[in-house]
Amino acid sequence: MDNRTNNLLEPTIQNLSQAIFTVNRHAKTAINPKFLYSLKKTALNKMIQEKKATKIGLHFSRNPKFSQQQSDVLVECGDYTFHIPPTKEDFEHLPHLGHLDQHSRNPKTRMSLNLAKQLLINYTGLKEEKKNQQTLTQKPVFKKLGDSFF
Repeated sequence: MDNRTNNLLEPTIQNLSQAIFTVNRHAKTAINPKFLYSLKKTALNKMIQEKKATKIGLHFSRNPKFSQQQSDVLVECGDYTFHIPPTKEDFEHLPHLGHLDQHSRNPKTRMSLNLAKQLLINYTGLKEEKKNQQTLTQKPVFKKLGDSFF
């Protein structure tokens, strides 16, 4: 391994926030985003516990479920901000910031999804379940006209 790759795998605040940004960006278009979102949430919660990230307040969600009004917790992590689902304590202790500011953006980063996932998996200890992607498909059976399907 070269020195540059070795430095990227250190769990610094900057590297972790870039990895979370990369995982979050890919999760939005992934076929099965469940693991990527849980990796993001677990990493942010661990960073909050270690005082590497802070909860800023609550925002109204841009895409609420079932057209209900819903809030998300805004978390500041290095130069980046992310949203995670709130807990009951968040509603009691955090200020509500209203609607999301459409003009604030996270800085662009160039990190591969594999490197980002590896960094966050090493940091959080989560394991990705490998599912067998091959599904056996049965060919359709055509009955003669007038035959019963049963």
